[in-house]
Amino acid sequence: MDLNLNGKRVLVTGGSKGIGFACANVFADEGAEVRIASRNPPAGGRFAAKAIDLSRRGAPEELAAWAGDLDILVNNAGAIPGGDLLKVDEQTWRHAWDLKVFGYINLTRAVYARMKAARRGVIVNIIGGAGEKLNASYIAGSTANAGLMAFTRALGGVSHADGVRIVGINPGPVATDRLTSLYRQQAEAKLGDASRYRELFAGMSFGRPAAPEEIAWAAAFLASERAAYISGCILTIDGGAAARPG
Repeated sequence: MDLNLNGKRVLVTGGSKGIGFACANVFADEGAEVRIASRNPPAGGRFAAKAIDLSRRGAPEELAAWAGDLDILVNNAGAIPGGDLLKVDEQTWRHAWDLKVFGYINLTRAVYARMKAARRGVIVNIIGGAGEKLNASYIAGSTANAGLMAFTRALGGVSHADGVRIVGINPGPVATDRLTSLYRQQAEAKLGDASRYRELFAGMSFGRPAAPEEIAWAAAFLASERAAYISGCILTIDGGAAARPG
């Protein structure tokens, strides 16, 4: 299927690794002009890149100015630590939200203004399954993701009037370096051998995490003209985990 993304200007945050890097590559493979932003982008890579910390005040506006007029924004930067209410202190909670929650909101605001003026554009928010399958042991992340789901739906429900679409994706477990590192630690603790971490995937849907490209392919479709009547909704890609009871 031709997604008609050739020549589209795309910005992917958190684009140097994991889901963001996969998104950047998929959009580029479809012929888009891709720019990425991250704290430590690779030098001399495939994409125009800007090193920036989106948790810093003013950074989202700076990034929007650097990126210029965009056809597509993929909000992806952010990592929120685990822990329950008593473990995650206020400073940790606020620092994590400055990047993922306010980073998404402030960059969307800056980019949306340009898209509204041009009367075209798509914003894809990579959020996370913990926003719908709530987890008290990941309370800062679950609360953040639930808020970003509401943000996506609220804005995406009215953005049609400005010629803009807002959509979201809730990934479940994805085979990123971060997930592999976590499962290697668990395998060392539970099995005495970090290299046996794949054995712990047995309880996942289909016995594995998603590949980053499986999220990226969906992002490219949702951002394309093939999904031109989709806005204000969130696609869950977790192998059915959120639909299971319990």
